[in-house]
Amino acid sequence: MKRVAAIQMASGPNVDANLNEASKSIENAARAGAKLIVLPENFALMGVHESDNVKQAELDGQGKIQDFLADQAKRNNAWLVGGTIPLKAESSDKIRAACLLFDDEGNRVARYDKIHLFDVELVDSNEHYAESMTIEPGDTVVVVDSPFGRLGLAVCYDLRFPELFRAMLDKGAEIFAVPSAFTAITGRAHWEIIVRARAIENLSYVIAAAQGGYHIGGRETHGDCMIVDPWGTVLDRLPRGSGFVISDIDDERLKSIRRNFPATDHRQL
Repeated sequence: MKRVAAIQMASGPNVDANLNEASKSIENAARAGAKLIVLPENFALMGVHESDNVKQAELDGQGKIQDFLADQAKRNNAWLVGGTIPLKAESSDKIRAACLLFDDEGNRVARYDKIHLFDVELVDSNEHYAESMTIEPGDTVVVVDSPFGRLGLAVCYDLRFPELFRAMLDKGAEIFAVPSAFTAITGRAHWEIIVRARAIENLSYVIAAAQGGYHIGGRETHGDCMIVDPWGTVLDRLPRGSGFVISDIDDERLKSIRRNFPATDHRQL
């Protein structure tokens, strides 16, 4: 058994305030025994405008937010999935939405850049999102070895693309960490269904961290941070507010489910 946690926040445009809140949640989760902790998308900065992230972009390998993540992982003796942070892209007016993984000694183990960008119009709430205006998409599937099993990284809108999760499964993924910031409308309609579907169809654990609440600038995010097992059972969830969810994950249960119900071995296409 290994204990994992996912953090829920309602981040704003003040980086220092967000890091302060994140540090408290990380510490609380670590005190509860979590050895793998997942932060939500945009945990360090939820700007009023998408361009705010460009202004705060860090060089890969150096910067306040990256130093914070390395320090928190080492300080709390836990592996840490650093949600997403803005890293400089090839284009000066864009960023990479980078999800960074640190081990329990504060060493960076992996970087995943969000592949699928959220360019949608939500007519019912008059919301418009165009991430591609300020974000340069990644193109690499990332799965790494960890003490918790083969760990795949994805971000928010990626959840809607099962082929990405199949690609991670083909690389041996057993657990997915998915930092997210679903809107209130799409979250109510689809969040739980998609998170549980990605667990069920890939017979894998899903740790889905989330933004949840009202943000400066008027945006509302859905929340409902959760941890789901390979059978689709929700092990813990936080419908609303800041805090964390925590659960033990059982690699023997995962192996047993995959052995007795080998659906992923039955693929024909």
